[in-house]
Formats: sequence, structure tokens, C-alpha cells
Amino acid sequence: MPTIGVLSIQGDFQEHINMLMKIGASTKEVRLAHELENLDGLIIPGGESTTIIQLIDIYNLRDPIINKVHAGMAIWGTCAGMISIAKKLTDKRPIPLQLMDIEVSRNAFGRQIDSFEIDLDIKNIAGPPVKGIFIRAPVVTNMGAGVEVLSVIDSAKPVMVLQDKMLATSFHPELTEDTRIHEFFKNLSSAQ
Repeated sequence: MPTIGVLSIQGDFQEHINMLMKIGASTKEVRLAHELENLDGLIIPGGESTTIIQLIDIYNLRDPIINKVHAGMAIWGTCAGMISIAKKLTDKRPIPLQLMDIEVSRNAFGRQIDSFEIDLDIKNIAGPPVKGIFIRAPVVTNMGAGVEVLSVIDSAKPVMVLQDKMLATSFHPELTEDTRIHEFFKNLSSAQ
């Protein structure tokens, strides 16, 4: 059974913890570098990306997270988390962790008032479409050859991507009752 941490410094971390508990995953809140020890996976939740990245730096988590991912820990960024783990942003700020070989545009679908829900077909997720909840959501604008697109909207905009043991979603699976993407990440965290 993998142990999955949830970065709990800002954003909707409690919703991720609730989903992980629902699927029987071992989970813990992560706020300090030593809490990354013995984790198989880490979720960076939705929230405010500039604030999340500033707090990652204030709490000296940047290098420990990067080192753990390079050593094989799985990581999943949802919404602001996708922005946080990207290699590059279309904006000059904030400076992301530069882990996943993607370029991301923040607030790609507009402001809070432009939030929406849509059914998504997702590669590697069996069953009916997944409800995607998009709130001031980012989108992948460019990616390296090692990145696999798992879901798109508007025919071409990638909203769920995978690279090795790094997963990123523009939307918020933790705000639904559907645990399939959390189960997918649990399996990713278990992979050797």
C-alpha cells in the first residue's frame, strides 16, 4: 500500500485527503520537508498557484520535492498544482518546480465566473466519462516528447497529461464523488 502525501499549505488539500481515505490509501498532510520522507506519491492541490509556489519556497520544500521526484516519487498536480510542477509557464511568474516537461497557461479558460463542468473521456480510465470541474483552470500549451496526453477538451487542449510518474490535471477530480483518478494515481505511486 503506497503512502501518498498531500501538500497542505494552501488550497483544497482536505478534499484530496478525503478522496484518498475513501479509496483506502495511506495518506498524510505535508507542510515541512521531513514529512516528504517515506512517501510514494505527493499531490499538489488546486488553490492559488503564486501563493502555493511562494509557500513552497518559504518552507524550503522546492529542492526536497524535486529530489524526491527525481528519486522516483510520483507527483500529481491538480489545477494550481499543474502550474506548480510545470517546466515552463506562459507567464513570467511564478517560477514553477520545472519537473514535468510541459508549458502551461494559467487561467486559460477565463476567470472564476467562467468556471464550468464537462464530461471527459480519459485514456486508461475505464467506465463512463469523468466529470471535469474547471475553476480558473490552466491548460497545457506545449509539451516534450515524453509527455502522454490522457484527455483533451475543445478537440485539442490537453487537460490531463502523464510523464513517467508525474500526472497533471487542469480540473479538480477531488471535488467529485468519482475516485477513479485518485485510484489511477495510487497505482502510479505503487509502480516501481
